[in-house]
Amino acid sequence: MGIEEITGRVARDLEHLKQFTATPGDGCTRLPFTKEARDAVNFLTETMKEAGLTVHEDAAGNVIGVLEGEDTQAPCVMMGSHYDSVINGGDFDGIAGVVCGIEVARQLKENGIKPKRNFVVVGFCDEEGMRFGTGYFGSGAMLGNRDVEYCKHYKDTDGISIYDAMKGYGLDPEKIQDAKWPEGSIGQFLEAHIEQGPVLDAENIELGLVDCIVGIQRYMVTVHGRADHAGTTPMDMRLDAVDAATKVISKIADWAREKADGTVATTGYINTVPGGMNIVAEKVEFTVDIRSSKNENINDIANRIRAALDREVKAMGGSYEIDTKLVITPVALSEEMLQIMEDDCKERGYSYKRMPSGAGHDALEIGQVIPTVMLFVPSKEGRSHCPVEFTKYSDFAKATVIMTGLAEKLLTR
Repeated sequence: MGIEEITGRVARDLEHLKQFTATPGDGCTRLPFTKEARDAVNFLTETMKEAGLTVHEDAAGNVIGVLEGEDTQAPCVMMGSHYDSVINGGDFDGIAGVVCGIEVARQLKENGIKPKRNFVVVGFCDEEGMRFGTGYFGSGAMLGNRDVEYCKHYKDTDGISIYDAMKGYGLDPEKIQDAKWPEGSIGQFLEAHIEQGPVLDAENIELGLVDCIVGIQRYMVTVHGRADHAGTTPMDMRLDAVDAATKVISKIADWAREKADGTVATTGYINTVPGGMNIVAEKVEFTVDIRSSKNENINDIANRIRAALDREVKAMGGSYEIDTKLVITPVALSEEMLQIMEDDCKERGYSYKRMPSGAGHDALEIGQVIPTVMLFVPSKEGRSHCPVEFTKYSDFAKATVIMTGLAEKLLTR
């Protein structure tokens, strides 16, 4: 199979998927448990079937295609990524990895490979966490890390819980545990993904072999004060939630810079209540996202935030609470699989480099317990999570060739 034909098939599938967005002409908005998600799953289902896979949707909304091997009970080789997006995101983040997985299945069949165990392609539901402020819903459910209480706890900005959203989507949240795969049933996990950063594009390198994915902790912090008149309330008599919250927020980025090893911390959302220009705020909500390849760095910043909140809120006279949205530790990826891909890149003359991932992926969740590897393709100018996100289809094609080689070795030994 020539690289041109592979490129054409990847391009055809991704071009078709572009239409499933709630914001036509302004990037991809495909939030979980929406019409756009359902349309994408329906298309992926038909595409998987056309590729010769047996397809079903699980209790978490993951779409799963199986290319059966000789021993269907043996630990499978799984490949996939997510089909959801952020708001006004790009057309390749996540979904390209699902398309690449389907393409690998095609190439395995065309190459006449007789797998000894199943090759499984997955389109995961809600990796981004954009709607409910969480993340890795489908991949977490596959590992048994999501339950009914989880689904009831997390809600979107309209107050709709994951539980209710699932029911409206046609799933039964009471059966979420049915999405769990038995321990030992997944042998290896593979994920192709756009880099979402500028390194490969700037250095004109074709493929990135990911050797580590950073850990992530996410929090929603709520600081409670008291609403008062902005003109008539003296400064020393205020319970100003904004004053207390911003004294903490202003330090967070510097605490990350102190680490000087790629650790990052972000406050991406701030909301004041009641939000009037002439009212002292009675409440401030803000998010914190901390990422590092070293878990001790993440924990240190999280602890500093708590200590600073204790200090500033006590001085102000109010109170605060922290809702933990996500805690996931850094993961080192499989050296054995990295070496197989590196050898194949050399043999085919593809340029490559080993590199970490500063973004979280389904591979981060699954890699906590299962041997995992990732392959990056370049993102033009490093742009992602925005409408101008772009990767050449031929780069995806090269990734599928390398991933097919890896899958073949894993499936036939």
